[in-house]
Amino acid sequence: MTRLARHYVPEQPQHVILQGLTGPAFLDEGDYLYFLACLADAARVADLAVHAWVLMPDAVQFLVTPSYESSVAMAMQAVCRRYVETFNRRHGRRGAMWRGEYRATVIEPERYFLLASQVIDHAPVRSRLVTEPGNYPWSSYAHHVGLRADRFIKDHPLYRALGSTPFERHRSYRDLAAQPLDESEVNSLMQATLEGWVLGSAAYCEWAAQTANRRLMPLLLRDRPPRIRTTGALA
Repeated sequence: MTRLARHYVPEQPQHVILQGLTGPAFLDEGDYLYFLACLADAARVADLAVHAWVLMPDAVQFLVTPSYESSVAMAMQAVCRRYVETFNRRHGRRGAMWRGEYRATVIEPERYFLLASQVIDHAPVRSRLVTEPGNYPWSSYAHHVGLRADRFIKDHPLYRALGSTPFERHRSYRDLAAQPLDESEVNSLMQATLEGWVLGSAAYCEWAAQTANRRLMPLLLRDRPPRIRTTGALA
């Protein structure tokens, strides 16, 4: 089957997943810090707004808004190439690190942006690496609740709408994090990302199709429940 082109809808956020191939993608603190440096540089060059991120042992996730059609592809290609070369050199390894290309979906901001941000920041908890999102240092949770300032993050208008001051936004996001996630919504987000289809209401999908660079939804709707293909870090 012919691979679909990377989809793009102007000024709309995307949830992005990059899964590891074999073994851990990070072996020490230096690896995590270097990956973030690569991400910050690539996002700046590709004019990609990063809103949320998490680095897991076997996968990474981002919530981003591209400025133009190839922003995500350019940034991900640059990050992967630069990081893998340095990782292999530092640890005396060779070969590929990632399971194919990244996966991504365009999401309806008003309905799914904060959910996607929460899914990303809670990934370490869902994978049972920690019991609280604030206990995991390699995610954007600390930035969103005011414990740390990630300079490469560009806060989305929907995040800024959580409060009129930074303190109010931090408190509101912390309150959101304390609420259980809707599992059906989480599954819908992950499935859309892994399959590469837009996620939103019927009205949003119809609107997005007018400005997208390719078809956004399957031609045929299947009656069977969707299968969720995830790794441990994506659970």
